[in-house]
Amino acid sequence: MKNTCALLVFATLLPIVAFAQDTSTSLATPLAFCSAEPVSFSSSRLMEKGHIKVEANRTEIVENKVALFSGNVDITSDTAVISASQAQVNSGGKDVIAKGDVTYQDSALKVQSDTVSLRSEEERLEMTNTKYELTGFVGQGAAKDIVLDTDTGIILKEVSFTTCPEGDEDWLIRASEISLEKGTAWGQAKHTRFYIADVPVFYLPYFAFPVSNERQTGLLFPELTSSSRTGVDYTQPFYWNIAPNYDMTISPRLMTRRGVQLNTEFRYLTEKSEGMAYVEYLPSDSDIDGNPDRYFYRLQHQGLVGDNWLLNIDFNGLSDDNYLLDLGSDYYSRSDTHLYRSVGLSYYDENLSVNVEVKDFEVLGDTADSYRAVPQVKVNYRTEMWRYFEFSLDSEIAHFDNTLDTAPTATRFHIAPTLALPLRAAWGEVVAETSLFQTVYKQDNVDGTALEEDVERSLGQARLYGALYFERDTSWFNDEFSMTFEPKVQYLYTSFEDQTAIGLYDSTALLTDVEGLFRGQEFTGLDRINDNNQITLGATTRMLDKNNREQFVLSVGQIFYLENNKVIAATKDQDRSALAAEIDWRFDQNWYFHSDVQVTTDTDKVDLSSVGIEYRKDASRFLQLSHRYVRNLSGETIDQIGISASWPINKNWQWVGRTYRDLERNRSVETYAGLQYESCCWAVRFVAQRTLNNRFNDNGEQTTDDFDSGISLQFIFKGIGSMASRRSMLEDGMFGYRQPYSLN
Repeated sequence: MKNTCALLVFATLLPIVAFAQDTSTSLATPLAFCSAEPVSFSSSRLMEKGHIKVEANRTEIVENKVALFSGNVDITSDTAVISASQAQVNSGGKDVIAKGDVTYQDSALKVQSDTVSLRSEEERLEMTNTKYELTGFVGQGAAKDIVLDTDTGIILKEVSFTTCPEGDEDWLIRASEISLEKGTAWGQAKHTRFYIADVPVFYLPYFAFPVSNERQTGLLFPELTSSSRTGVDYTQPFYWNIAPNYDMTISPRLMTRRGVQLNTEFRYLTEKSEGMAYVEYLPSDSDIDGNPDRYFYRLQHQGLVGDNWLLNIDFNGLSDDNYLLDLGSDYYSRSDTHLYRSVGLSYYDENLSVNVEVKDFEVLGDTADSYRAVPQVKVNYRTEMWRYFEFSLDSEIAHFDNTLDTAPTATRFHIAPTLALPLRAAWGEVVAETSLFQTVYKQDNVDGTALEEDVERSLGQARLYGALYFERDTSWFNDEFSMTFEPKVQYLYTSFEDQTAIGLYDSTALLTDVEGLFRGQEFTGLDRINDNNQITLGATTRMLDKNNREQFVLSVGQIFYLENNKVIAATKDQDRSALAAEIDWRFDQNWYFHSDVQVTTDTDKVDLSSVGIEYRKDASRFLQLSHRYVRNLSGETIDQIGISASWPINKNWQWVGRTYRDLERNRSVETYAGLQYESCCWAVRFVAQRTLNNRFNDNGEQTTDDFDSGISLQFIFKGIGSMASRRSMLEDGMFGYRQPYSLN
């Protein structure tokens, strides 16, 4: 559940340390950096239980009690294989002694030693002057003595261990003794020294470590960063494996500028439910006047309640508007203005769905307050009728409330029956449908507004949609492709009714793309349903290779209004919508291009656009250039350009970087750079970043000119902790890496 870790380097002050293990992250080392493959072992080489086979160039039997073997001796039992120059078998095979270039191998490890002594009756195996390799894992070391005993377990004397290749040990652990007691999931090490490049860096008199794939209680890898917001920031997670289906991670966090914070995550899993409780608490923040206590919490639950019923809970809160900006969160970004809260109970079967939900918000800063749905009940029904028809019934009842005492409140009931006649075939589809929208509002606290207490709205809608699918074989740049052409047309009529007497509770204007042109609704929610008398035209063409993968996709579309909209919020000045287009193009195996654009055809002005081009040679080598533009988004113009890159400097060194710039204000929005060294057995990562710090002032207004800078340094020793990941460096920061294309 948590990244595995043995926190050796940072544990020098602890007399006794237990290291946590978890199986969610594989411990296998990437072999691209390694000079040796892991040792493998096949059980098919073993004998049946209770049998031993001995092969040798020469055999001598002494008084039927002792058997002497020499020359290429191979001893195979039901658990292991031993190879040696000579061997002696006593007491009818009960005792075996092998000498001279001895190799012992079983399902766990491969050992080379001077001698091997096996006593079957005592179930005890002893080896001296050994070198060992772990089976199926790049890990190796040496030990003066190895003792395997059925009763006591395994004991290694004067032992070393590393995941580095032999002869190239960048790091190494040495211990006077390591013991793995039978029946436990823990090993114990005594007088342990940790070496980096043959230099001892710390000493531990004792520590415990996991020896199974089960989750174990103990310390996880720490995080060490530095920024202008927190100062030096050190987090030390402790993982508590309470039960197979319960666990907790407790993470003290020391920030030199703010103090000590405690973060706690509890998780549970049952046959019918799962969830977690997460709490962060910082007493007396020393970086803020008055030293206030600060906190964040989140509760999540998802579980079955009887047959076909599902309960969902997502509830959270925080102490102040700047908490996410100052202290960060794994659950929300620094740009969020609302924290969503919901409790829902849902029912699903083949035709019917019922959803009962309470929606609430935690509003940050001077953001316009949002309405809460307390509660909202939706009932949707779908069925086939008279063989050719499809009938659906969508209904809803909701009560909307607001924390502002002066804001109107409302209870809304909505029902929308729809009858559709679909005709679908390989050549295309035709859908004719008609709907009735009946909505009733009961509004309160409307004095002094244009709203009315009781409002009824009845609207009718008719829709006729058709699409054709053409396909032919063609060639493009000397390659064979299948080319499709998919024209589509829709006529949509929605009647008009004055809706100015209805408040806006869950409705806001939608941004439109090519697919959105055929949506027929310009608003979220139900408070505004725009009148329509329009024709929408669109077309898509695709190029598919012999593996049926999309190499090129182009879609265009536009709405032509036959009448002017009468719903005020949807009023247009033109007789047509912006021309919308979207293109995805895989030039070859390495180059990708994506763009979507909306152009007002009357003025030829671009309303919205985004462009992304990427060169990707493999998972670690790519270069991406992106740009996005929005002419008017809540009264502001968005014009930003971004560059992301990842490229290996050589076999072991990797560089990643990303920068976004606001062209409208001529300033940087985010700059992020990471440098990583990674070998077969260890890695070190350095990251530096500078981002906008949009803190809220005392009036709840966000600043737009302050920046936050930070650096972080992380060491990873493979085999005793989580593996390094270049991709995680790409995903860090405000924006993170995103593919610019969308091809199937």
